Amino acid sequence: MTLAEALSLRINQLMEERNLTQYRLAQLSGLAETTIADIRKMRNKGTNIQNINAIAQGLEIDLTEFFNSPLFSRENIID
Repeated sequence: MTLAEALSLRINQLMEERNLTQYRLAQLSGLAETTIADIRKMRNKGTNIQNINAIAQGLEIDLTEFFNSPLFSRENIID
């Protein structure tokens, strides 16, 4: 899978675990809802680390916890 797909899946997974809507995650992270929507819908090929960090902070987790998923293992990412 691509990195964009892995990021989308991971954000969706974390939102589901916490029963969060996209709107609520935007509020918690301080990002525009469209930014989160673009990441979730894989509209851009790359997302900057500041946006991922803001999402992680909104979820009250560290970046290490965000990326601590088999989705991000080297053999799963093709780009």
